[in-house]
Amino acid sequence: MTTSFSETLRDATWGDHQSAEAEGYLTELMAGRLTEHEYGEMVAQHYFAYVALDGVSRDLADHPVAGAFVFPELYREAALERDLATIYGPSWRDRVTPSRSTTALVDRIRKVADWPCGYIAHHYTRYLGDLSGGQFIRMELQKIYGYDRGGGVDFYFFDELGSLPRFKNDYRSRLDALDLDERERQRMIREVRLAYRLNADVLTELLDVVRTAA
Repeated sequence: MTTSFSETLRDATWGDHQSAEAEGYLTELMAGRLTEHEYGEMVAQHYFAYVALDGVSRDLADHPVAGAFVFPELYREAALERDLATIYGPSWRDRVTPSRSTTALVDRIRKVADWPCGYIAHHYTRYLGDLSGGQFIRMELQKIYGYDRGGGVDFYFFDELGSLPRFKNDYRSRLDALDLDERERQRMIREVRLAYRLNADVLTELLDVVRTAA
């Protein structure tokens, strides 16, 4: 039986995915050992990354290939602004700055914006994670910090999508429908692996910040 591209992509990058999830910052966060403001450091880095990713999405909405992966209902900027306002207050913009690792991630997202599969690689890496393991993270954060809808963990709520499993299946079908030769498939796989590493670097740097402040 022929393996679909979405399965090939998942299998080829699974180790990178697991490495990113195993970063010490997430371990500390899920154990309830970080303050609300230390959690906010991650939210802030997400904000800068998604301003870039969603901005590229808007630019590519009419692209014949990348446009199939543009979903306005996924945009996270407004949700992250609510979360940051809840964590840091109305002057949150004066409190947050992109880290070195986040700047590197943002630069890469923008650099590959003119390559459809490069954009899709970063979109896939972030959003499929948010819709999967991110839902577990959200439930744990609600227990730890007492957040509810309206701010704090709004980033993780995707009410406009309806059924998350159905949406993810549709997303994978779109990956499978990409008309790519083997060279382009391998190039996209390499970009997904890079995206995981860049996102893991963000979490590594966050842990260093938390340890330094302790």
